[in-house]
Amino acid sequence: MSRDRSGTATRAKRHKRIMLWSLLVMVLGTMLLPLTGYLYVSIVPAQAAQGSHNQGVNPHANYWRAVREGDKGYTSASGPYTTDTLIQNGGENYRNFRNGPISSIGPWVMAVALLAIALFYLIKGTTRVEEPRSGRMLERWSGGERLIHWYTAILFIILEITGLSLLFGRAVLIPLLGIQGFAAWAEFAKVIHNWSGPLFMVGIILEIVAWARYNTFKSYDWDWLKKFGGMLKRGVHAHAGRTNAGEKIWFWFIATFGLIGVCITGLIFDFPNFGQSRETMQWAALIHSSLGVLWIAISFGHIYLGTLGVEEAWQGMTKGEVSEEWMRQHHDLWLEEIKKGGTGQTADKAARDASKRSPGTASS
Repeated sequence: MSRDRSGTATRAKRHKRIMLWSLLVMVLGTMLLPLTGYLYVSIVPAQAAQGSHNQGVNPHANYWRAVREGDKGYTSASGPYTTDTLIQNGGENYRNFRNGPISSIGPWVMAVALLAIALFYLIKGTTRVEEPRSGRMLERWSGGERLIHWYTAILFIILEITGLSLLFGRAVLIPLLGIQGFAAWAEFAKVIHNWSGPLFMVGIILEIVAWARYNTFKSYDWDWLKKFGGMLKRGVHAHAGRTNAGEKIWFWFIATFGLIGVCITGLIFDFPNFGQSRETMQWAALIHSSLGVLWIAISFGHIYLGTLGVEEAWQGMTKGEVSEEWMRQHHDLWLEEIKKGGTGQTADKAARDASKRSPGTASS
């Protein structure tokens, strides 16, 4: 018995050490990658200083204000983006919205999400496996599923770092890097972001194909949501198949808002050669950045639950295996299907049977 306890303690320490190092790498990457702009400034000679700007009243303000009214004229130029309007006023409206509500509210959305997660962890701590471990291990995710997940997750982190740099860089990075340093980093980040986006979209589509059949909502999912997955009170467990209700919501958020709202809009201004209008690209950029910030904020919760929040969850996505006791506590209906040799299609019947045996708990 003492040997089992010491083994469990050793695994817990190793698990926590791996999680902390992983979080540290992600945080350091977010902070340090933009600093590569310093390298450019130190290697490339500084450009000529910009001339001083006239701080007085612009005598042509009334003229340009009239131009922005959008009156049409005549032009002999030709091309897909050539129009008879000198200035498209929508560009200024887009800039004001991007630099206004998105740039001011977006950071608060992410900050509130991080604060809520931190408070929840301080109050509730890690959700641990309650039963003593028997040593029996079960497959949680196959090697192919883990490959798809980590391929997509790594690209997500790259897109997160580069995207946030481009969205908030003027306010956050220019004071740190200077104009030239930020310009160097922004140029590099834009190229990486544009190339990583389509590759990331491929990963999202593969995840949808691989996991859609496990993420249809069932009758027992509402009970999982009411009990918050059993994370609020020890001994209270909620029924779940291979994926629980929270994972299903996350999956369908990615499959809808993520794929259509972020990935597709990214392609619209990633490939302007298809002839879409400026107005279309402006709307796509606004939707892309707004939903992108929301996606990042929600992903904090996903990352927390997969690392510090739920014991053994990280092990399931790295080694592919979890203990039978973990499976019984968090995915009892899937455990029953595994023991029966089924595919999860009879999970509704298993849920009804389990509820008759022990109402209010998923443990059998």
